[in-house]
Amino acid sequence: MTLLKLEGIRKSFGAIDVLHGVDLSVEAGEVVGLVGDNGAGKSTLMKTITGIYQADAGSITFDGRGILDLDPGERRRLGIEMIYQDLSLARQQDVSSNIFLGREPTRKLFGLFPFVDKAAMDRQAAQMIERLNAHLPSINRSVGSFSGGQQQTVAIARALTFNPKLVIMDEPTAALAVREVQSVLDLIRRLKSEGIAVILISHRLNDVLSVTDRIVVLRHGRAEADLVTGNTNMSEVVSRIVGGGDMAAAASHEARG
Repeated sequence: MTLLKLEGIRKSFGAIDVLHGVDLSVEAGEVVGLVGDNGAGKSTLMKTITGIYQADAGSITFDGRGILDLDPGERRRLGIEMIYQDLSLARQQDVSSNIFLGREPTRKLFGLFPFVDKAAMDRQAAQMIERLNAHLPSINRSVGSFSGGQQQTVAIARALTFNPKLVIMDEPTAALAVREVQSVLDLIRRLKSEGIAVILISHRLNDVLSVTDRIVVLRHGRAEADLVTGNTNMSEVVSRIVGGGDMAAAASHEARG
């Protein structure tokens, strides 16, 4: 079943055209890689999906409903969640405080005075981490003391508390060590196993090839290619990113990747 469908999405900022009629679809439980050089339009496209930007033209359907007229909060409530590259964590706070930031469970003292139920927060946070089959040193430590991969775990756990149907992840494996990269990719596979769709934005093509079902290549604000991951390879993806005619540039890009 098609969960997300974009047709003819256009977006300009003043005289600068960023998106030129982009088509994109994501099936329920599918992992789709979104790749392209800097300036290709990836971030603008994702912010158009989440509602931060309003499309100038085209249509967006999510779970069978047109959502162009919905604000970001309404789209989140429908099941669209995005994890940005900076993760937006309160790094001085512990795990449960981050997972439930602004939505802390409360109970009433003497039936009158509401206060944060920290025990319930910790219990639910531990259950969410267990759901991901992930491991953290302690849910009572500040997340700023965690490694990059462990912080990604907290951000994903927080996203799951919104009961998403689609999670957009922006460069989740950037600057991580090899072991941590594998942990994050395993988390993406875990989301897929639960029927949650993922859009993975990444410059690390090895990661994209290892975990996605399809790869969409953006180039100059257009969907240059929509490739089945099992039927493509690094060379073809790189060639599509840089332009099929520039093989020297493609070889250089692949060597850097």
